Amino acid sequence: MIVPHTTPAPASPRTVRTVRTVRTVRKAVVPAAGLGTRFLPATKATPKEMLPVVDKPAIQYVVEEAAAAGLDDVLMITGRHKRAIEDHFDNAFELEQVLAAKGDSVRLDAVRDPARLADIHHIRQGDPLGLGHAVLCARHHVGDQPFAVLLGDDLIDPRETLLSRMLEVRDRRKGSVIALMEVLPEQIHLYGCAAVEPTGEDGVVRVTGLVEKPSREDAPSHYAVIGRYVLDPAVFGVLERTPPGRGGEIQLTDALQQLAAGGTVHGVVFDGLRYDTGGKADYLRTVVRLACERPDLGPEFTAWLKEFVAGLTDGGAERKRLAA
Repeated sequence: MIVPHTTPAPASPRTVRTVRTVRTVRKAVVPAAGLGTRFLPATKATPKEMLPVVDKPAIQYVVEEAAAAGLDDVLMITGRHKRAIEDHFDNAFELEQVLAAKGDSVRLDAVRDPARLADIHHIRQGDPLGLGHAVLCARHHVGDQPFAVLLGDDLIDPRETLLSRMLEVRDRRKGSVIALMEVLPEQIHLYGCAAVEPTGEDGVVRVTGLVEKPSREDAPSHYAVIGRYVLDPAVFGVLERTPPGRGGEIQLTDALQQLAAGGTVHGVVFDGLRYDTGGKADYLRTVVRLACERPDLGPEFTAWLKEFVAGLTDGGAERKRLAA
């Protein structure tokens, strides 16, 4: 589980980069232009990516993951009404002054940390034309270099090395690398699905085909694509020629399908700790599990949670009133 407060943090993100392996991939793209309709009305004026996961917005966990893997240039693809994301990753001079005057170094560091994670840039996706179009919006910033794409609905435990592993596979095998996770057959329709063949390397497969959200009967495997990609710049030319697909949107899966046909896409199979914050129930489970892991919150919150659950009937009705 994600335990950011039990994992020692470096004094400076810049220090992290000086000790990590030099890689050919240095840029990350974080699409964050969605409307967040599953969380209305909370997302009417607040970006879904800024909803708190305990005491940090979900998107900060994603940027921390990129920075920890040595990606020091992060481009966020945003949209209208997403200004709060830009503000969060900027300096807050007045707030910092107040906290400094109070001598509150803990909260001062927490406020400053987002802006120190990486060199963060923002552009807008003018039209909501899908993930493929959002990635295409990054073309001028990325140029002709490989780059990572991290989707904000997926949180990967910071103790996992998924992204670093994907970057290492890209360095050796070139082409594009996607993260795969084995799911139950009845869940495969919720994901892009990969047809794969072995490479002889443990945990690495060659992707021979991709289908966006197939039915259980049509799925070529149980391997679902999760929200981490390391993409070759060749994907831009393919995306330009990719027509709208499922939902009338330009699907990144469709572009990767064309690249996979040329044998240039590999998958890293992930069986570690991942949290999906895309739906309300998953989001609540993530917040509860994170809170239980926190040394400053866990003992008291877990004790209350046990008492609360013990007071529920099978139908979910509360038998006794507990202090909030």
